[in-house]
Amino acid sequence: MRRPGPALRVALLGVTATLTGFALLAGWLGFHAYAYDQARERATARTNGVIVEDGLGEGEDIRVRWKDRSGREHVQRFGVYDTGRYAKGRHFPVVYDPDETDPRGFPGDPEETSDEDDLLVPILLAGVTAAALCSVWAWRGVRFRRAARRPGRPMTATVHCGVRPVSSQALSETLWLALTEAGVSDRPVAWQRIMWHTALDELRGPVEVSAHHRAGSRGAVVAQLPDGTRLVPLGRLRHRAPRRVFLDEYTVVRATLEDSFTPVDAAARSARPWWWPGAQAAAVGLVVGALAGALFIGGTTVAAVGMALCGAALPVALWAQSAPRP
Repeated sequence: MRRPGPALRVALLGVTATLTGFALLAGWLGFHAYAYDQARERATARTNGVIVEDGLGEGEDIRVRWKDRSGREHVQRFGVYDTGRYAKGRHFPVVYDPDETDPRGFPGDPEETSDEDDLLVPILLAGVTAAALCSVWAWRGVRFRRAARRPGRPMTATVHCGVRPVSSQALSETLWLALTEAGVSDRPVAWQRIMWHTALDELRGPVEVSAHHRAGSRGAVVAQLPDGTRLVPLGRLRHRAPRRVFLDEYTVVRATLEDSFTPVDAAARSARPWWWPGAQAAAVGLVVGALAGALFIGGTTVAAVGMALCGAALPVALWAQSAPRP
């Protein structure tokens, strides 16, 4: 059985991380949303509480003091939409389950569904995000297939490594093909960003390729190497070199700003699996997401786990879409 190429492996990893992260997040939040809905249905007893604080946090929540049938007093925080209606000192209707020893209160107004929506809305947003991320890979695949079926014409290609500063301490690395008319001129007439492939490490200098592209359009070019390898394009075809990108000749060992001052251990880099940077991004995102959920977004276990799942899946999906080079 033929193994998938590097571009397909990266795409599969990105799609798998996206769908797995969405499935886990939807399952986690959906389970708690269902439990919330069931608990609210059992809340048949009704009482009036008194608002002791208002305008809490960014959502302007309220804190209410209320008593159950046994006379036990409760102080509970509620999320509400109609914040102007519920001010300190006013009454707030509360419903609860009379059969519970320590009942949980719910807003008596059925229109106040802020707590439930806090569980359901993230599922919708995560679904839209997952669909958008997967559609990028789908579009790349369709564009690659369409371009590869077009007639090819001989051109000369040179592989360049592009580096663009994204911050004071981080660099964004991309791969570009500089395409020239075979036997006509050494000046590039087109530039195409591509995904990394193992065949690129065997190239030395300019190479004759077959460029598959619709004449007169700015659509992507699929360059086919002499050994039959077809390189996956990213983005549109450019007739000028990309701006704000430092282009240098492609080398097997990456050259970054940090490498200019620190010796590079090529053997150690090659020994690492290709997915290792993605795993590192997932681990960092998991920790950062959990801390953000615990400290800034509600501070509950539900928020911490939900943010941790997002923090683990999203960086891997974005890392894969950046067409990483091992």
